[in-house]
Amino acid sequence: MSAVDVVDAYLAGLPGAARRLAHAEWGLRIEGDHIDGALDVGVRIADELLRVQAFALPADPTIDPRLLLHWNRQTRLVRFGSARAGDVWVHADVPVLGLDERGVDRLLGLVVQAAARAREYVAAVSDPASAEHTWMSRAARPPAGD
Repeated sequence: MSAVDVVDAYLAGLPGAARRLAHAEWGLRIEGDHIDGALDVGVRIADELLRVQAFALPADPTIDPRLLLHWNRQTRLVRFGSARAGDVWVHADVPVLGLDERGVDRLLGLVVQAAARAREYVAAVSDPASAEHTWMSRAARPPAGD
């Protein structure tokens, strides 16, 4: 079974509608309370890699770009990136060789988890009293002012 067929079969089994955008490209929207709104996710097979990316956060002054580097040291397979304007994205990629539905599930789950944790962090910094206590939000503090 080709990697395109594996990804297509996995996405077809998800609740909601995954959109096939091209031969090896898909888009899906994940919604739920655990991610504080909707998460738009792009999935693509290119250069023998399964690549996943999701918009996590709009530009926010509480997100220091150095914090993203720190977060990247704590993640598996996924990484945070920032656009020039400051928007935060979550990226992940794995080789397609030996890819199965379990691997696709794991990769998508880690992307969703990373985006959810970044959103929890911003919520904790914005309103520490109402934030859920998670590994990133417990000690969340806004950056020191000048």
